[in-house]
Amino acid sequence: MKLLSVNCGLPREVDWHGTSVTTSIYKQPVKGRVTLRRLNLDGDRQSDLTVHGGEHKAVYCYPIEHYEYWKAEMPDHALPMGAFGENFTIEGFDEDSVYIGDRFSIGSAEVVVSQPRLPCYKLGIRFGSDDMVKRFLASRRTGFYLAVEREGEVGAGDEITQLSHYSESIPVSAITRLYVAKEYDSEDHRQVQKARGLSALPDSWKQYLYERAHRRKA
Repeated sequence: MKLLSVNCGLPREVDWHGTSVTTSIYKQPVKGRVTLRRLNLDGDRQSDLTVHGGEHKAVYCYPIEHYEYWKAEMPDHALPMGAFGENFTIEGFDEDSVYIGDRFSIGSAEVVVSQPRLPCYKLGIRFGSDDMVKRFLASRRTGFYLAVEREGEVGAGDEITQLSHYSESIPVSAITRLYVAKEYDSEDHRQVQKARGLSALPDSWKQYLYERAHRRKA
């Protein structure tokens, strides 16, 4: 497993349907070593802290393997690393193989998997398409967020080493599936119970899943 690219970006103003929008979706690969801090990378900043950033969303990861899918889906778009707004373009693992609470070392930093990405309309801005958010979520190729357990320096080419795996956890893809499911079956309810017991999963997700499960059960 490897970190292929570290991508950073600062807020910028763009025009979207006649309205000025502040966004940090435009990330560019950076060279050399970059300090990873509790809330973000040096040289990177989120625009809307109500939905982006924070300790549970310090770093957004996206697998390079997904790029082939999107190249086929959007042949007219250039897709450099960082195209999906990710901080880390990674290789060798994805939403199915990574579990909530899995811990990894990258460079001198240590991180923990916290949650899947839920795309917002700014992904549509990045690709000039109103339906991009829907397509992205439907693809299940969402990527995932990391929380920072230990600050350190990271750089393109670093090996990503798994430090621990909680076998009673669930994969990132399961959280996304529970989010989009229209109905919950008995297995879904069991997954919700497991998810609510995971310390790495943010409380907002636990509350959301509880309310969904309770509403459907009722």
